[in-house]
Amino acid sequence: MVRNIDMELPAGSLTALLGINGIGKSTLLRTIAGLQLPLEGEVLVSGESVHSISATERARRIAVVLTGRPRTGMLDVETLVTLGRQPWTDRWGRIKNADHDAVEQALEQAGATHLRDRQVATCSDGEVQKVLIARALAQTTPVLLLDEPTAFLDLPNRAEIVRVLRSIAQAGNKAVFFSTHDLQLALDLSDRVVLMRSGEGLWQGTPREAMHSGELAKAFSGSGVSIDPLTGTHRFLP
Repeated sequence: MVRNIDMELPAGSLTALLGINGIGKSTLLRTIAGLQLPLEGEVLVSGESVHSISATERARRIAVVLTGRPRTGMLDVETLVTLGRQPWTDRWGRIKNADHDAVEQALEQAGATHLRDRQVATCSDGEVQKVLIARALAQTTPVLLLDEPTAFLDLPNRAEIVRVLRSIAQAGNKAVFFSTHDLQLALDLSDRVVLMRSGEGLWQGTPREAMHSGELAKAFSGSGVSIDPLTGTHRFLP
């Protein structure tokens, strides 16, 4: 169990959440998103508790992409991405020019414009991930949370997704926070990392600081991964 959680997600940065299996990365993300109550303390977004504001207001501040392929039936990509505008539409869900513009920008940012007329069910796992990111971007929130967005993807697609997330964070001045088991991608492409350490609080810093301080090695101690803080490399133990 991780205790004494105290962290910040700065705007304009891509932050990776790292830790061993079962330590609570998904639980932490869901708590930050307001999908479940914290055991103690509070989560603040723009100075307000995520649990004190309405669901609509929360959806205007935090967009979430959870693990798994959604059931979309015959839905096409553009329609699914447009659903991200729901927090901003009126009670009848009418789409205005500003909503269309937000959808166009989201598709472009996620690299999914060429998929717009495809049925979501016909898209590959990598393509679906881009579509789900586009839907979250269409919410135009300052915070974007993603739970293992590179799961089930091959290496080129994993790298592409993380590069897209970094571009989104920097170009849109958003706080982008994602959990991952892909240690090397997180270290190579993230601006910051958050380490979940069993029995301790979180550690936050740059990938270089995580490696050379020895904190990364401590976080993965006993996991079958050997991390050398001097050379900045890791290997899997036999």
